[in-house]
Amino acid sequence: MRWLRDPLLVVEGLTMRFGGLVAVRDLSFSVGRGDITALIGPNGAGKTTVFNCITGFYRPTSGLMALSTGAPIEAEAVAQLTASSRRYACRDGRMGSDGLFLLERMPDFEIARRARVARTFQNIRLFPGMTALENLIVAQHNPLMHASGWSLLGLLGAPSYAQAEKAAVNMARYWLDRIELTHRADDAAGSLPYGDQRRLEIARAMCTDPVLLCLDEPAAGLNPRESTALNTLLRAIRDEHATSILLIEHDMSVVMEISDHVIVLEYGLRISDGTPDSVRNDPKVVAAYLGVEDEEVARAEAEVGL
Repeated sequence: MRWLRDPLLVVEGLTMRFGGLVAVRDLSFSVGRGDITALIGPNGAGKTTVFNCITGFYRPTSGLMALSTGAPIEAEAVAQLTASSRRYACRDGRMGSDGLFLLERMPDFEIARRARVARTFQNIRLFPGMTALENLIVAQHNPLMHASGWSLLGLLGAPSYAQAEKAAVNMARYWLDRIELTHRADDAAGSLPYGDQRRLEIARAMCTDPVLLCLDEPAAGLNPRESTALNTLLRAIRDEHATSILLIEHDMSVVMEISDHVIVLEYGLRISDGTPDSVRNDPKVVAAYLGVEDEEVARAEAEVGL
C-alpha cells in the first residue's frame, strides 16, 4: 500500500464551503507515489471540488495538501511548513526535484509549474483550431518562454532557443505516437473523433512532465474499445513515466481494472478507502450507489438482482 508507505500527496482535513453549503467536509486521504488512485462517488459527492482544490482553482476553506516531488513526506516537515508564514517551501530551500509543497498556499499556475501537477477536465478543453501537434507544443510554453528569454532570444535566433524548440517538437511527436495519432498531427484538434480528443488532452497534460496527473472522468463518452485503449495508456503513464494518477471516474469497469487505490466520497465525506476489492465489497459503498441506508443493502441488492 504505497499510499501509506510512500505518499506523493497527503490531504488532511480538507474542507470547502460555498456560503452555507459544505461541499467537502474534513476530508483526509493520500495518493501513493506510482499509484493510480480513483476518487469515486455518486453525483454531487464533491469529487470535482476536491480536484479544484488540489489544482488551485479553489482556495480551500481549511485543510492541508502537501505534495513531495522528491523524498517521502515526513509529518515533521509538514508541521514545520504549516507553522511557517511562507506560501510554499522546499526541504533544501530551492524549488526543485526535492521540493515539498503546500498546495493550499499556492496559486494555480505555480501548482502546475513548480509542484508539477497537471489536469484534464470533464469537458474537453483542447484548442480546436490548432493542429494536434500544436496543441502538444503549446503545453510546453513554460520551458520555451524561459529558453527564449521571454521572446528576445527567440527573436534573435539564439541556439539555446532553437534547441528548446526542437525538444518541444520531439516531445509532442513522441506523445502523438504513444496515442497513435501521428497520422493526424496536422489535422485540427476539433476535427478529431471524440475518443481521439480525449487521448490528445491527456497527452497534452503529459507534455508538462507532471509528477501528478489529475484526470476528471477520462472515460466519459468512450465506447468499450476506446476505454480499453485508455486503460492501456494510463498504465503506461504510471509504469513508464513515473507519474502518479488521480482520477475521477463513473465507469466502474475502468476504476476496478486499473486502480491501485480507491477512495469513495458521499456528500463531501469519505466513506471508504482501500484496494478496489475492499471498496467493491464495502456495504457503505453499495448503499451510497443504490441510494439506501446501510442496513437496507441486502434487501436492495436482492430487488435489483445483485
